[in-house]
Amino acid sequence: MCLGVPMRVVSLHGTEALCQGRGETRRVSLVLLDPPPVGAWLLVHLDTARQVLAADEAATIDRALDALDIVTRGGSVDHLFADLVDRVPELPPHLRPARA
Repeated sequence: MCLGVPMRVVSLHGTEALCQGRGETRRVSLVLLDPPPVGAWLLVHLDTARQVLAADEAATIDRALDALDIVTRGGSVDHLFADLVDRVPELPPHLRPARA
C-alpha cells in the first residue's frame, strides 16, 4: 500500500522541489503538476507530487498518519479525533433505510 505524505515546498529546481514534511527532507518530482509556489503543501507518493493541498488538508492527513503510527504501537488516538469521541455515528441520508 502506498500512502501519500503531505510535504511543504522549500525550494524549486526545474521539475523537482526540495520538500519537508513529517520530519524529513526529500527531493520530489513535480512532473505531474504545474510548478507550485514555495511554501505550498503537496501530497507526495513515492517521491512524486500528485496534488497540491490546502494547509488544513495537509494537517488532517498528518493527524491521520500520526494516528496510524500510535495505533500500531498500541496507543490511544482519541486526542487526535476529539470531534469524533462520544459522538453517535449517523449514516448519511442516502444510506439510511427507508422508513415505513
